[in-house]
This record gives sequence, C-alpha cells and structure tokens, in this order.
Amino acid sequence: MSMASTTRGPMKFWVAGDWNAFFGFGTNILVNLLVLTGLLRFVLKMPDSLVFGRILPALGVMLCLSTCYYAWLAYKLAQETGRTDVCALPSGVSVPHMFVVTFVVMLPILLATKDPVQAWEAGLTWVFVQSFVLMIGGFVGPVIRKITPRAALLGSLAGISITFISMSPAAQVFSTPVIGVVCFAVILANWFGGVRYFGGVPGGLVAIAAGTVIAWGSNLLGLGYGELTLAKLGGSFANFGFEIPIPAIGHVFSGFKFLGVILVTAIPFGIYDLIEALDNVESAAAAGDSFPTTRVLTADGVISLIGCLLGNPFINAVYIGHPGWKAMGGRIGYSAGTGILVLVLTTFGIISLMMALIPVVAILPILLYIGMLIGSQAFQETPHRHAPAIILALLPQIAAWGKTLVDGALGAAGTSAGAVGVDKLAQVGVLYKGLETLGGGATLAGIILGAVTVYIIDREFVKAAAFAAAGAVFTFFGFIHGEAIGIASSPAVAFAYAGVAMILFACAKYAEFEPLAAGHGSDGDREMRMAAPAE
Repeated sequence: MSMASTTRGPMKFWVAGDWNAFFGFGTNILVNLLVLTGLLRFVLKMPDSLVFGRILPALGVMLCLSTCYYAWLAYKLAQETGRTDVCALPSGVSVPHMFVVTFVVMLPILLATKDPVQAWEAGLTWVFVQSFVLMIGGFVGPVIRKITPRAALLGSLAGISITFISMSPAAQVFSTPVIGVVCFAVILANWFGGVRYFGGVPGGLVAIAAGTVIAWGSNLLGLGYGELTLAKLGGSFANFGFEIPIPAIGHVFSGFKFLGVILVTAIPFGIYDLIEALDNVESAAAAGDSFPTTRVLTADGVISLIGCLLGNPFINAVYIGHPGWKAMGGRIGYSAGTGILVLVLTTFGIISLMMALIPVVAILPILLYIGMLIGSQAFQETPHRHAPAIILALLPQIAAWGKTLVDGALGAAGTSAGAVGVDKLAQVGVLYKGLETLGGGATLAGIILGAVTVYIIDREFVKAAAFAAAGAVFTFFGFIHGEAIGIASSPAVAFAYAGVAMILFACAKYAEFEPLAAGHGSDGDREMRMAAPAE
C-alpha cells in the first residue's frame, strides 16, 4: 500500500511538519559536515585556511544549490499532481564517497607528496570525472529503473541502511549510552510514537539539546566527556569569518597528473552513484512521490561539477531517507531551508563552533532512525513473495561492511589481510576472500542477485537469465565481485553467472512447473509460497 496521501489543494512552501524534517535532515547533514571536517583536518592534515577558507564555503554553495533544486522539483510535482503531500528528495554529500575520496585518493597522494594541496587537487579531479559519469548515466537511468524489480532496488538499499548507515551509529550510541540511548528514546517517542513535546518543539532538536546538556553537565560533575572542553570551544572562534568560494579551475586540472590513481575508483564509484540514485528515486516513488529520473541524475552531476570547480572535493548525491522525512511531515521547505542553513554555517565558519559544542553521539540516533525506516521499507513496499530476494540483495552490502571492519582492525594493528594470510583468517572463521568477492561492487551486485531471484519467484525465467547474463558481463569487467575495473577481474564468478544464465534460459524453454497459487502474481499477496520442484 502506498504511503502517499490523496490530499489536494494549493502547495505551501512551509508546513508544520517541515520543522521536524528540517531539524532531522539538518542534523543529518550536520553530522556529515562534522565528520567531513574532521577528515580534512585530522586525517589529511589540511590547514584551517584551506578547510574553512576554500573547501567548506564551496561545499556550502553546492549543498544549497542541491537542496533548493530538489525543493523546486517537488514544487513542480505538486503543481502537476495537485497534491499537497509531495516531499522533496533529500540530498547532500555522498557519505560512502566521502570516505573513498579521503582514504583511497587524497590520503595516498598526501603520503606520496607530503603536500595537502596536491591531495586536495587530486580530490577535485576525482569529482570532476565522476560528475560526467553521472551526467551521462542520467539518460540511461530511466531504462534501468524500468526493467529492474523494486525488491532488487530497495533490497540493495536496505543493505546500505542496515550496515553503513545504522551499525556505526548504533555502536556509538551504546558506547555512550547515557547520552546516545536517551537521545534515541526522545527521537523514537516523537517520530514513531507520535509524542508531542512541550510547545511542539521538534524531536530532533529536543534530542540534540538533551544530549548537549548531559555532555556538558557531566563535565561540570567531573565525569568528563572527552570531546568537549572549554579550550576547544574557545579555540573554535579563530575560524570565524566570511569566506566566499573562489573558483579552483586551475587546481582541478592540476590534479590530472594523478589520473591513473583517480580512474581506478572514479568510474566504478560514478556508476555506484548512478545505481544508488536510482535506488533512492525508487524509494521515493514507493512513498508516493515519482520524480523524473533523468533530471535527478543529471542534476547530481551538474551540481557536483559546480562544487568541484569552486574547490569542493566531495560529490553530491540524492540521499536515502525520503520516506522518513515525508513520514515526519516534511514537504518542500525543509529541503531549501536546510540548504540555506548549511550555506550560512559553512560561509561564516560556524561549523568550527558546532564541532566544539555538540557531542556527535547526540546526533547519531537520527541516522539510526533513518536506517530503521529504509530497511523496513524494502519489505513493506514490495510483494511479500519477494522477501527472499530482498534478503539476498542485502548480502553484498553486509559482506562489504564486514570486509571494511576486518581491514580497519588489521590496519590498526599495523598489518593487512595479505600479510596475515587469507588461509589463516579462514581458519578462525574470517572468510576474507569470500567477503571481498561477494562485497565487490556491493550495490550493483545486490541489485543483480535480487533481480534474478525476483524473476525466478515470478517464473519469468528469460528475464532472470538476462540479469544473470548481465551479472556475468559486469563481473568479467570488474564492476562487481572484483577489486577494480579490468579484464577478467573475477573470471570464476563471471563463468558462474554465465552458467546460471544458461540454466535459467533452459528452464524457460523446457521446464515444467506446478500451477501458481491464487494471487501469486498480485502485489497484495500475503502468502509466500515456496514451490517444490516439479516431478
């Protein structure tokens, strides 16, 4: 059943529910800005003059353009349909890419050159290449969306929501439970339970305020909250000022000398962005708001390109979470309002103060809430018989997340999987090679596996065979189940997919089947039937 309302009438720019979505989405963006700033300052060792004087102001312009554009797109949809419940797509810095460009592109350049400016230039060139991948992909995206089952798209998205969105916030919430769990309870009571706080104050704002009071109160009691000190708070004012983005076109093209390093990740992750955007557009459609896919994808590319040319080394993306903000009552104003707020925060250096004032663990429960909502949507907005396909679509993301944890743990110990030996890891139950293969190109891999399973369940074996054949091609060229794009990156897996395609095609031509149960083909079926092989 669709989450959409049939309410009609004139569309207002701002409604009461926009306050909840504004504080929820705004704090989501704030978390990403705080993490991003920390990566620039403490991992890449970039000077504050570059971080607060060049990168953040450029990023603020990009995010303001993005959120205002998607607010306008929602307004146009509301005008066309006459509905008042249209919710703008959320957008912001692509979180997975934030870490990829930091650790895979900029950090190696920094270590090789000892120059943070050259590392920044490499990041700009990386975004430049990805922007064009997105713009080109915008014209093929609608076709991909049309032929790919919803369960496959939402299932792969649910894998991201459970792992990369939910797990880290959940771990941090329970690592500091006095703050994190209390804030989480405040959010759940408001956004799931419908509890109204005094004066109608949004739950997200109440949670942040409560967490900040608890954190600073613990300092006054001598319990100490390590991230927050008066010295850091006072020092944050040194970064205040008014900075206007300056074109960085020369720096963008200076980074082309690192093109060999950049292309290894820019093209595959540009495709990842394309697929992720398709997932998120499909998620919005499941919630009742169908946006034009080509406009969304090309806008991501154009807006990322503008940000890059102004000095921002992070790519823009449509965010997962549209159903969550819509369920809170968000419509159009929350998106544009967030963009304007971010522009102010980044232009005047206020992010520095925010980093020193608010405990991050007070904000993280909002991400956990969004992860819960998106993970559940995969099952709620697809036929129940497709549940096995959703589970299979989850697995590549779980494998990718598990490999990330293993790599991080071994890296902290000063070693790697190659140094330890994958056979030794396997002896203690860490199947590193399997995680690496299954998790390669996880988003696209999940969609392929999910689509094959959906079409098998629906007995459309020719379509299932076509997706398996596509999986063979993608695997052969390294887009999925491999470490990098190349020829015959994972030949055994590619051969396996080809074998699956042949078996499924043979089933379509020669197999006999039991009769389908009544209602099997309808989206409203309540019963999942596991058919036995025909005798």
